[in-house]
Amino acid sequence: MKDSYLTAGITFGQLVRLLRRNRISYTPATMARLFFLFQSSVWSSLFATAEKIRFGKELAETIPPRNPIFIIGHWRTGSTLLHKLLSLDPSLLAPTLFQVAIPDSFLLSYKYYKPVFKTLIDEHRPMDMVRIGMDEPQEDEYAIYRLTNYSPLEKLVFPTSSSYFLKNDLPFLPADELLVNWSENLVRYYTKLQMGNSRTIVSKNPFNSFRIKLLTERFPDAKFIHILRHPYNVVPSTINMWNIVQKQNALTKFKCRFSTEPVAGFLEFLLRTIEKDRNLIRPGNFFEIKFEDFEKDTVSVLRDLYTEMGHPFPEDLQQQIKNHMDSNANFKKNEFTLSSVDKEIIANKLTLFMDRYNYPR
Repeated sequence: MKDSYLTAGITFGQLVRLLRRNRISYTPATMARLFFLFQSSVWSSLFATAEKIRFGKELAETIPPRNPIFIIGHWRTGSTLLHKLLSLDPSLLAPTLFQVAIPDSFLLSYKYYKPVFKTLIDEHRPMDMVRIGMDEPQEDEYAIYRLTNYSPLEKLVFPTSSSYFLKNDLPFLPADELLVNWSENLVRYYTKLQMGNSRTIVSKNPFNSFRIKLLTERFPDAKFIHILRHPYNVVPSTINMWNIVQKQNALTKFKCRFSTEPVAGFLEFLLRTIEKDRNLIRPGNFFEIKFEDFEKDTVSVLRDLYTEMGHPFPEDLQQQIKNHMDSNANFKKNEFTLSSVDKEIIANKLTLFMDRYNYPR
């Protein structure tokens, strides 16, 4: 899916609200994207209505989960690999690409969308060579954006200037009465994911790094896994990712410029926020792993993580991890070359962090 995949799948009413409050550049490319979004929103609305009729009562009677596992941290830190490997555990449940793309009706509409997704989805993610598929684990911010009509992703789809769309003063949650509706939508989504089974939800979402207070209030027994990686790898990879995602989803003529200084600055802000808010998490429910350790000895790091979480490590999970790694043996990570100036910028902004986690400068 090469165009508008961040917004495709949203219902008609939510799409109209998005378009009303944002400016659009009416170019041939954006007009084609709008046509695609409008027709997909009609189908999403029809299926959403049908699902409410079919499953509304059952969903209302389902007890919301109390103990999701949230993978937090910055983008490009290895969270996708961690999410995938945890999803191999039969006791854990990760939202799939389909469930985040069609969040209003995935209980009902899967069989109808399956042939469509086969023709629309590429074999790999646009920013790297990680395999994707409608049943593969996926970041649930895409569901939150569609369900709540409130996500920082909106600033990427509708940029209004060339500045970095992620800023330290950007609200990651709506205010006042809108927050109640936002959080109710989130809880309902997780409840729907868990309907009919007792598996523990494992979510990967960097934006949740800024929502720890709300998440601990709504999910009292939630656990948080913070995954870290050397900033010299994170920053250029993030710049590459956002450039590609913006190119494929923007609906205005403006283009954000992604450069080292603002991206490194936001990384520092995210890490500082997690450090501040981790005290809101119940003792024993916050864990950290470094990608470098995880990559070097994946099974040992996961075993240690399971022990810390008090979660049994399944006997066959080691073999499943090996099978996954073997099937991706030819996978090559993106490699980026940083100038000495860029390294200095990153090191200056992240000195305390790099020293704390023994990352060389």
